[in-house]
Amino acid sequence: QVQLVESGGGLVQAGGSLRLSCAVSGRSFNLYAMAWFRQAPGKERETVATISRSGANTYYVDSVKGRFTISRDNAKNTVYLQMNSLKPEDTAVYYCAARGGVGLLVRAYEQYDYWGQGTQVTVSS
Repeated sequence: QVQLVESGGGLVQAGGSLRLSCAVSGRSFNLYAMAWFRQAPGKERETVATISRSGANTYYVDSVKGRFTISRDNAKNTVYLQMNSLKPEDTAVYYCAARGGVGLLVRAYEQYDYWGQGTQVTVSS
């Protein structure tokens, strides 16, 4: 019984910034590795970033390296995605996901157990 609620999406101009938040219910947040995925219309779901249980290890897809930062606050049961220097190609629905397995930085969406409802990010030219 784990629920994820995302917030922070919106419409921004190219070069702008957004900070997505994902609040996780339950008492086992520190046992879950977390990830952000995104999906644009007509495109496959893409792994954007992952973070280990402790927050010490992270992964980013090449296209967002240097621009996006994933972080977590285990005391607040929340994971964040800070997005800077946004580009129109970043436009997508962004999903937060959680998994309880032992993998350090699992990237495959099939391996994630719980999902948020998604939040729309639109970057205008």
